[in-house]
Amino acid sequence: MTLSIPSIKFYNGQEIPVFGLGTWKSKAGEVTQAVKDAIDLGYRHIDCAYVYGNEKEVGDAIKTKIAEGVVKREDLFITSKLWNTFHKPELVETALKESLKNLSVEYVDLYLIHWPLGYKEGGALFPTNEQGKIEFSDVDYVDTWKALEAISRKGLAKSIGLSNFNKRQIERILEIATVKPANLQIECHPYLNQKKLIDFCKPKGISVTGYSPLGSPDRPWAKPEDPQLLKDPKLIKLAEKHNKTPAQIILRYQVQRGVITIPKSVTKSRIAENIDIWDFKLTDDDMKYIDSFDCNGRLCPMTAGLGHPHHPFENDEF
Repeated sequence: MTLSIPSIKFYNGQEIPVFGLGTWKSKAGEVTQAVKDAIDLGYRHIDCAYVYGNEKEVGDAIKTKIAEGVVKREDLFITSKLWNTFHKPELVETALKESLKNLSVEYVDLYLIHWPLGYKEGGALFPTNEQGKIEFSDVDYVDTWKALEAISRKGLAKSIGLSNFNKRQIERILEIATVKPANLQIECHPYLNQKKLIDFCKPKGISVTGYSPLGSPDRPWAKPEDPQLLKDPKLIKLAEKHNKTPAQIILRYQVQRGVITIPKSVTKSRIAENIDIWDFKLTDDDMKYIDSFDCNGRLCPMTAGLGHPHHPFENDEF
């Protein structure tokens, strides 16, 4: 019996499974097996991005599982993201086609602008000057959005959206959009629960996906003294009450709030554990209790982009 995962409907009628597999930091050589395992376990939503450098391996897994008859392409929901060096409108379609080729698919279900800030085009994915600082592009993400609308009209992406944009930046997009963003992907976990931004998006018909839902313990810049969400004693206590793991409590919390959730793992037992959250419910008190963990604890501050006029976290409240 295939696991049935609830879906959330976009404003355009397209449905996205509320739970998926994240692939950021999944190493080439491990990610193919992880995606195969996830599909076998009932995952139907795979979150990817060009900059992760592993879309070809993800594509190999998708191709295999379709060839084996485990899934059809239309059973899967695949997201990819436009990297910062491709913000020039004329580069957008080429960048997406490169992802499509790597993923072995003819369209993605969702294509996001990965960050509102552009990097210098035409070279490395992280272009730096002599001082080792990132070189910025002066492209306005509003112009990039127009190019995303064009690829959506061609059917290369069924829906389009944003990632890591703040309230003011989303408002600027909505002012000019002829195709509205269907989704906003942001860092979201109990230390940064993003309530204000989620409440802002909801009435506008923009769904929210939360990345790093478990606090991204394997982020490359983590310091030993950083607080670790999964080891939070308050969370452990709640997990014991429900006879679940701390990770399962957090993931249940997110889906109960209507946040699309994409934990990353390459370990089969963990991939199975993460999705095993449909047989219990958190009470209203549990939810409020987890809400109280919020401390604006951003783990992905995009320090490389500091000083960019479109940096989303420098000057805005949310």
